[in-house]
Amino acid sequence: MGVGEMFGSEFLGTVMMIAIGVMVCGSRSLPKTGAYRNDWINVSLGWGLAVFVGVYVAWPTGAHLNPAVTLARVIQHWSDSSVTLNGISVHDGGIAVTMGNVAIYLTAQFLGAFVGACVGFMAMRRHFAEPANPDVTLTVFCTKPAVASPLWNVVTESIGTAILVIWITVNGGTPTQVGPLAIAMVVTVLTMALGGISGAALNPARDFCPRLAYQLLPIAGKGDADWGYAWVPFVGPLIGSALGVCIPLAFGLMP
Repeated sequence: MGVGEMFGSEFLGTVMMIAIGVMVCGSRSLPKTGAYRNDWINVSLGWGLAVFVGVYVAWPTGAHLNPAVTLARVIQHWSDSSVTLNGISVHDGGIAVTMGNVAIYLTAQFLGAFVGACVGFMAMRRHFAEPANPDVTLTVFCTKPAVASPLWNVVTESIGTAILVIWITVNGGTPTQVGPLAIAMVVTVLTMALGGISGAALNPARDFCPRLAYQLLPIAGKGDADWGYAWVPFVGPLIGSALGVCIPLAFGLMP
């Protein structure tokens, strides 16, 4: 697979996922939408299905869409040199775990998350021109904890991401090897469980780049982007990624 195809797969999949996620959150949070103040299940299912769409779009590269997933693949490769980025053997067209290929994945994910946030904003541009609580408009784009406690918020994000990565890791060795719909269900239930606690970022790019978009986009009455908290949904998922690989390794559950 060429560099352009590799970049395009992860980039487009991430754009689709983030754009849909922003639109789901915006529909629930912005006062004049028809879905205003919808149930939290609406957001959880919406984000799960956003992942479903992104995974299908980015299937050629293994649909990471998340630096935490890419990091997990790198750690797996350290313990088993046959592991590739897209789960296919190198002889059958697998993408080798190299610094160059990892850099392409990460660049595509971060740029895709930023562009996706902008696309979501454009789809709801008229609603963002209406007055709204600045804290509410911020959470359309990125996460905000219900109770601000950075250490415990990191713990929350680490645990959530570890569960996600353990599932991704162990699922590859099960007889069914269920795909995009199953991962959508996992994200849905994790959002139900932790969305009301820390926002359930589970993905450094998903939080950091939309937060940057929020700061740069012309949103009426917006407040601070809360950069003092931004490190939490960045660091927490990376810790969870490492745990999500090391735990199955410790129990001999690697496929």
